[in-house]
Amino acid sequence: MTPEDQEETQPLLRPPDSAPRGRGVFLAAFAAALGPLSFGFALGYSSPAIPSLRRSASPTPRLDNDTASWFGAIVTLGAAAGGVLGGWLLDRAGRKLSLLLCTVPFVTGFAVITAAQDVWTLLGGRLLTGLACGIASLVAPVYISEIAYPKVRGLLGSCVQLMVVIGILLAYLAGWVLEWRWLAVLGCAPPTFMLLLMCCMPETPRFLLTQHKRQEAMAAVRFLWGSEQGWEEPPFGVEHQGFHLAQLRHPGIYKPFVIGISLMVFQQLSGINAVMFYAETIFEEAKFKDSSLASVIVGTIQVLFTAVAALAMDKAGRRLLLALSGVVMVFSTSAFGAYFKLSQGSPSNSSHVDLWAPVSMEPTNASVGLAWLAVGSMCLFTAGCGHRCLRPHQLAHGLSGDKRVQQPHGGAQALRRFLARLRLLHRQCPIHFILHP
Repeated sequence: MTPEDQEETQPLLRPPDSAPRGRGVFLAAFAAALGPLSFGFALGYSSPAIPSLRRSASPTPRLDNDTASWFGAIVTLGAAAGGVLGGWLLDRAGRKLSLLLCTVPFVTGFAVITAAQDVWTLLGGRLLTGLACGIASLVAPVYISEIAYPKVRGLLGSCVQLMVVIGILLAYLAGWVLEWRWLAVLGCAPPTFMLLLMCCMPETPRFLLTQHKRQEAMAAVRFLWGSEQGWEEPPFGVEHQGFHLAQLRHPGIYKPFVIGISLMVFQQLSGINAVMFYAETIFEEAKFKDSSLASVIVGTIQVLFTAVAALAMDKAGRRLLLALSGVVMVFSTSAFGAYFKLSQGSPSNSSHVDLWAPVSMEPTNASVGLAWLAVGSMCLFTAGCGHRCLRPHQLAHGLSGDKRVQQPHGGAQALRRFLARLRLLHRQCPIHFILHP
């Protein structure tokens, strides 16, 4: 290999011989991870907010069955648009500015919900928060991966999905004690804190290099890594490889592309977003005394299993985790479907189940026993979905080192959000039978 070939194969940001010890990278990663946290809070907001809005009295807005369905699902429509917009902003405005900009629809959306006096205003606020979710879910992982040095890149990258499920759990916990307006006020806190922190964080060195700002990139490396030792400017043009449809003829490109898109399709059609959006409503229909507490338990299980999947991902392998989670989800959704089938034939379900009652207690009627089937299958389902810390597009990226495979990421993100919306609104979705019995 010639010296010229060795120079071309050097990484964009090569760590020094001794691993960097700068703490700035952890602070910057935490600031960026507040975007996924806000994303998760926006996703989980509808679960406690819908029952609260159904209990609302005039003149405050009140949701019926149809508007409750839209209130939960419309956030994915905004996220689909946010995925496209985030992909456009990523290379034009930069990673840092894109994260700063996504805080605007987050705060504005929750503020609109707080001040809402009619249903349409509520839906408009949810749409804005969905737009911010689409941008944040795309830009935050890119920012974190580009500022981290290799030794901590995997750890920090796995925190993105963990922060999403933590945000969902926080929404469930806060919804246990707060009504929908105050819950929306609380939703403004994470993006506001993110805005303040990100103003003090640098742009990623990788993006600065593409803008021919070498001095600023070196300053960013010193802030993040604590030293610029071993940092070298990459060959010109590394970051400007375009993507064209004609390139899909190459197996190294179309295979990971098709695999990644297929995994996105099946993941979204699994219905996990429906469970997260309507968790409390599901438990209310199952006649538990404290549906909020039951939702918190489901959210806690999801956080725990997401953390376990993140720790086991490198040891067990991505393929094994995806296969195992698929088996668990098939079993749990089958049990969930059996619950709906059996409950349709039940004459009544008026008794309320105490969540802390012993499982061995003899149920007062068949419907109460079936309620435990719904709860158990839902907990198992969310546990199986802990594999979502491995995004399908990340698996596709791992199949090929070609940078061109990563170019359609914004469009794929939009497709993923659109599929989630179809799954939530389709009349064959199990959640539809809860909201429209």
